Amino acid sequence: MLSELNERERIILDRLSEDGSVAVADLARDLGLSEVTIRGDLRVLEEKGWINRCRGGAAPVLHRDILERQKHFSEQKNAIARAAAELVRNGDVIMIEAGTTIALIARYLAGKRDVHIVTNSTLVLTYARMNPNLQITMTGGEFHRPTESLVGPIALKTIGGINVRLAFVGTDGFSLERGMTAHSIEGAEIVRAMKEHAQATVLTADSSKYGKTGFASVLPLSAMDMVITDSGMDSRVETELREVGISVSKVSF
Repeated sequence: MLSELNERERIILDRLSEDGSVAVADLARDLGLSEVTIRGDLRVLEEKGWINRCRGGAAPVLHRDILERQKHFSEQKNAIARAAAELVRNGDVIMIEAGTTIALIARYLAGKRDVHIVTNSTLVLTYARMNPNLQITMTGGEFHRPTESLVGPIALKTIGGINVRLAFVGTDGFSLERGMTAHSIEGAEIVRAMKEHAQATVLTADSSKYGKTGFASVLPLSAMDMVITDSGMDSRVETELREVGISVSKVSF
């Protein structure tokens, strides 16, 4: 999580998100530090799982798009994920779809016991794999790098054979008029499949996504049992959602 990084580590990741790779010599020159110090920073970032070191520099573990999205609205995303995690009970079986906000849910399940997560998100695996109280089932499928997700027929078949109490899904844009939308058809298919195999489906999305429209239509907002967003959502919009029967939880950050 970006908030766990110090200022210099964040600067290095910013360079990686912009350039795709970094050289030790360039970082040392630009930051006014020794190459020994920079190599130490890169070693720590590799240990934290953010980068892969290579001869003379480093490359990001995550896709540049993911690194960029993680920097935006990080406080809101963490508050939303924390609220979503509070809905999970001990012994639950849940699904978590791919996305920078919902992946954080796995991080906030610390203290829960015997929770089984089914996910198509490699980010979820990153956050959950060190928690012995979480069982993780990856859907399999075709790896989609820009979203760190698994999609396609294999992923859909796995989801279709599993039933869960809660499914947590995200969106690239949502509104009453357009419903939930995604930038890819494959991602839209995953959300619809999770909805079909969950007792309840929760949309987690920061308020900046309201009114935006992605390429592919996913589901009407009325298909969601709850929307968790942040306190930045306009109160008028919240009222409109509640008037059509959509449960809204607004979290402070």
